[in-house]
Amino acid sequence: MNRILLAAGVILAAAAPTFAYPITVKSCNRDVTFEAAPERAISNDVNLTEMMLALKLQDRMVGYTGVSGWKTLDEKLREDVKALPELSAKYPTKEVLLNADADFFFAGWNYGMKVGGEVTPETLEPFGIKVYELTESCIHVVAKEKPTMEDMFVDLLNLGRIFGVEARAKALVDGYRRQLSEVAGKTKAIERPRRVFVYDSGEEKPFTSGRYGIPTAMIEAAGGVNIMDDVEKSWTEISWEPVIDRDPEVVVIVNYGEVTAEQKISFMKNNPAFRNIDAVRNDRFVVLDYVEATPGPRNIDAIERLAKSFHAEVM
Repeated sequence: MNRILLAAGVILAAAAPTFAYPITVKSCNRDVTFEAAPERAISNDVNLTEMMLALKLQDRMVGYTGVSGWKTLDEKLREDVKALPELSAKYPTKEVLLNADADFFFAGWNYGMKVGGEVTPETLEPFGIKVYELTESCIHVVAKEKPTMEDMFVDLLNLGRIFGVEARAKALVDGYRRQLSEVAGKTKAIERPRRVFVYDSGEEKPFTSGRYGIPTAMIEAAGGVNIMDDVEKSWTEISWEPVIDRDPEVVVIVNYGEVTAEQKISFMKNNPAFRNIDAVRNDRFVVLDYVEATPGPRNIDAIERLAKSFHAEVM
């Protein structure tokens, strides 16, 4: 009888999901080891916070940072984070994280941390706060290829490993991949990708997404090409001259902050310097909220919307 029970126990143990710690994940140019799943996590910015929420990790979080100083939460996000406090309106200080007794910070370079700043993986390590860096932002600290949507998927899968919810993360990513595959199936027959400019903000000089920003990957997945693909930055300020010269057929407006999307569109449509730009002449503007245009779960639906705008004839 004891042998039978022992054998049954072995079978059950083998069948049960195992989340063996320690586990090690790659974060930019670092290997980060976790002895156990974090219990007092903090995320920075709306898109990173939504990644945590998509994995249903609210019960492992003590708050979030870096939203209300620049942006607003839409109704869905407000509902999802209603039980969590915003610990800092902009980038958190080290004291904010220590006062919250945090054991994990999900952030990125220029998404809550600055190179050489007060809050970095190195400055937090002595206090037992592990940091996982947003993959898109790694270009600020290490050379990398231009992004694809796999970068966002890697972040979700790594978070799944860190928090012991690997199956949940895999199911989510598998669904996103299927959705992207359906878009690709429709756009593969297009003869020529649309020329696209990403207009984030700024009038004297525009702030845009270059080669290493996630909009480049989103635009390509939707059957377009970022006209600033040769700019070796993720997000950066440029001059208007190359925008005019490269004549985008579509302008993607990033909507957030005090200047509305409508005001940005009006600025371009009413400025004589832009009157010959194809997108302006033909009123081809697509508005993406900040949370859609930065790495996160809403990228996938946004890609489908972009594809419909770029190639209505096949979508």
